[in-house]
Amino acid sequence: MLFDSHAHYNDKKFDDDRFELLDSMKENGIGYIVNAADSMESIDKILPICEKYDFMYAAVGVHPEETGALSEADIDRLREFSSHKKVCAIGEIGLDYHYDDVPKDVQKYWFDRQLSLAEEVNLPVIIHDREAHEDCLNILKKHDIKRIGGVMHCYSGSSEMAKEILALGMYFGFGGTVTFKNAKKVQNAAQNIPLDKILLETDCPYLAPEPHRGERNSSLLMHYVAEKIAEIKGISTAQAEEVTFQNAKRLYRI
Repeated sequence: MLFDSHAHYNDKKFDDDRFELLDSMKENGIGYIVNAADSMESIDKILPICEKYDFMYAAVGVHPEETGALSEADIDRLREFSSHKKVCAIGEIGLDYHYDDVPKDVQKYWFDRQLSLAEEVNLPVIIHDREAHEDCLNILKKHDIKRIGGVMHCYSGSSEMAKEILALGMYFGFGGTVTFKNAKKVQNAAQNIPLDKILLETDCPYLAPEPHRGERNSSLLMHYVAEKIAEIKGISTAQAEEVTFQNAKRLYRI
């Protein structure tokens, strides 16, 4: 049984077959899925899907690239959403310095603010960190992450940085990128991170694993990620699936 700890089934790339696909999950060994918001608008699409499927939960939050127009009124709405019975996390939130569409100071302000909200409502956090490792870590250290819990989604940092994140009690999400042939840094990090701190994810429809790289991703391709983690760790695929399944349940309190 697999737990997809980070997906985006509200994405328009699923518009043609969203419910057909989701209807097939259980028979294909997918036990749970967390559908992560990336904007305020996306939440209104995500919650009805989560209400339809008992195995799907939601994370509510605003992606750093969408924080340019964020307001305190939006924080109030996120607080309201956080009490929904299918909401299990605040996310995905964080920093993304790859593009310069949203100033760094704006991103950092709303990242910090959403972390404070997570502490207030006592929900774990899903962290997006792209080319912003130092600032992301510094802001995380200001908050009580050990109490609420959190995961570094699609972890791309070094083994050295992983040690600091482990000290905060956080988990690490690995998806399709860990299967890429040139992903030595990610694979090395996965090797050095304890198995009980690893979650499996897709980030679908993005980042499909080898041998489907470049195609639309879905939870049905997660077994490739489980197989790669098992290979890296020198364990069976069944063990990798079971441990990461229980890790995700523990983080999201399901």
